[in-house]
Amino acid sequence: MNIANNWTDYEIIDMANGEKLERWGNFRLIRPDPQIIWKEKTFSNEWKKYDAIYNRSSKGGGAWKYKNNVPNSWKIKYQDLVFNIKLMGFKHTGLFPEQAVNWNWCMDKIKSEKRNIKVLNLFAYTGGATVACLKAGAEVCHVDSSKGMVSWAKENVISSKLQDRKVRYIVDDVVKFIQREIRRGNKYDAIIMDPPSYGRGTKGEIWKFEENIADLVNLCIGVLSKDPLFFLINSYTTGISSAVLGNLLNMNIKQKGIISFGEIGLPMKNSKLVLPCGIYGRWEKK
Repeated sequence: MNIANNWTDYEIIDMANGEKLERWGNFRLIRPDPQIIWKEKTFSNEWKKYDAIYNRSSKGGGAWKYKNNVPNSWKIKYQDLVFNIKLMGFKHTGLFPEQAVNWNWCMDKIKSEKRNIKVLNLFAYTGGATVACLKAGAEVCHVDSSKGMVSWAKENVISSKLQDRKVRYIVDDVVKFIQREIRRGNKYDAIIMDPPSYGRGTKGEIWKFEENIADLVNLCIGVLSKDPLFFLINSYTTGISSAVLGNLLNMNIKQKGIISFGEIGLPMKNSKLVLPCGIYGRWEKK
């Protein structure tokens, strides 16, 4: 498992009973996580010191309950990258800290090249990978169907002082955008995608991971440059093996390269425990 263990502004303090106690900068949150199936708390007293907790509703969804004052937005850093954290209605904060594993990998690949790299970031959310790739010197096209998430990504780019770098923000359905890019003849040296398990496009297009991911990967080959650098797929879809992502890359990318796949996770502070957080599949040029 690839573990995101280089954070200073984020940490898991404890986890038990389907919940994790986390520190995001100066604020402590308790959030649900289905992977935490054990009941024993390691640091029981720490659970009393929290600022907000997300409580699930028996009717679905849930809501934040505040013990202390928490701002509408605050900043945390990962190395030289700066992100704006906000408590969202469905337990999220706008950032998945385990993705630091993928950010580091992408940055290393981009920096190793002595040429301009064009990155296509699909289902790009609030732009964690966009910020990382811009920082490494790449040109990025950031695509997401949510106008609000794209605006948030712009905030993160500005907070990281990268607004003068080459970046395009596209609010659109990913499949329709790729189809247009193929017609235009536009090419990219690297592709990153983090597709949801289920989602809707800008005009209500239905996305289901198991039904649509294979066609999307195949479609994206049409915008890969002749000398591609990497292709990264990340997923949180339950029941899908990382080997499936490796297989998709193997079947579609004809250039010689190295394929790897596996899990990403987050360490628990002062513990040997690691929280599994998702899977990845990567193709990189030899």
